[in-house]
Amino acid sequence: MRTDTPPLNPYAVLRNRDFLLYLIGRFIASFGQQMLTVAIGWELYERTHSALALGFVGLTQMVPMFTFTLPAGHMADNYNRKKIILLMLLVAVLASVGLALISSMRAPIGWIYLCLVIAGCARTFVWPASSAFLPQLVARSDLSRALTWNTGAFHLSSVIGPAAGGALIALTKSATIVYALNAAASLICLSLLLLLRIHHTPAVKQPMTLRSLIVGFQFVFSSPVILGIITLDLFAVLLGGATSLLPIFAKDILHSGPSGLGILQGALPVGSLICSLALAHSRPIKKAGRALLTAVAVFGFATILFGLSRNFLLSFAMLFLCGVSDNVSVIIRHTLVQLLTPDEKRGRVSAVNSLFIGTSNELGGFESGLAAQYFGPVVSVVAGGIGTILVVFWVALHWPQIRQYGRLDAHD
Repeated sequence: MRTDTPPLNPYAVLRNRDFLLYLIGRFIASFGQQMLTVAIGWELYERTHSALALGFVGLTQMVPMFTFTLPAGHMADNYNRKKIILLMLLVAVLASVGLALISSMRAPIGWIYLCLVIAGCARTFVWPASSAFLPQLVARSDLSRALTWNTGAFHLSSVIGPAAGGALIALTKSATIVYALNAAASLICLSLLLLLRIHHTPAVKQPMTLRSLIVGFQFVFSSPVILGIITLDLFAVLLGGATSLLPIFAKDILHSGPSGLGILQGALPVGSLICSLALAHSRPIKKAGRALLTAVAVFGFATILFGLSRNFLLSFAMLFLCGVSDNVSVIIRHTLVQLLTPDEKRGRVSAVNSLFIGTSNELGGFESGLAAQYFGPVVSVVAGGIGTILVVFWVALHWPQIRQYGRLDAHD
């Protein structure tokens, strides 16, 4: 009997026309968004010299996420997901145009936060629709590989975007052009998605009721593995919010300026990108649960060393390591959530996932900014790393199913 393992072809999924268009569009939109992230941080800190002002960026984006995530998940399961994505991309374009006008006129920073709220609303509706739409573009057997390439495309744009954003700001001494380019990137993404042949047609439309809205929560809490990995990632992101303080580290601690800020912003996605490429060319992870717990613990240790570092290269290396470890967590979580969720619930379960992770991400930025304001950026980052490691031990003990979980492709 032949027991040879079939040859690995990591590029087969890229022959899928619709998936390839989706992937290119995601790359371009993410490129613009990452440039915008650098521009927002640089402009706010340059104009206010306040760590708390940076923290409010996370808070203003958390509010719409917390408010609209459940309705967004309901809409993703009951309306055409492609149309939702296209409409919200158009809203994101308008928000970026507003930021460009505000920056060029040096309008009060309150208007910047307003545009961030609008953009946050758009992303809140895009996330569950996009996450639930992706599995429709590829065969179930290709989903894990497609998610790996999708994550890699995001991180590739994140590598180039921050560096390009920092270079443009250093060259023009203004963030205006970055906001304008982000608007153009969203328009290009919108145009590419218009070319997709696949459309989502919900089987049965359900009215938006409380019972319908909480379906995602019920499913998540009924699955110990999904609940455990979401909880792990939630607290790791909440406590490990060093990236929101990068403008302070770049300017006041590492003395590297806006160009250095762009490079530091790109360090974490560089690590994630290399990890994605390695995973795309490798067999499925055999002990996914242990790999997940180990990766998040490494993330915590790297965060601590970054907070203590005064050397630019060491700081870059620790952010790089954070990216590698974080990507393992992201791919395991996204693969399991999509594989274990029925299509008619994917939007609402993805909404719960985004509510847990996205809210903790933005709240983590606010928490880090607040802690840095009163205790300094170093204490804020180091304490967050220590907290992340403690959470790993707690999750490993509370959900032993995660420690015991095996291959990512173990579910048919």
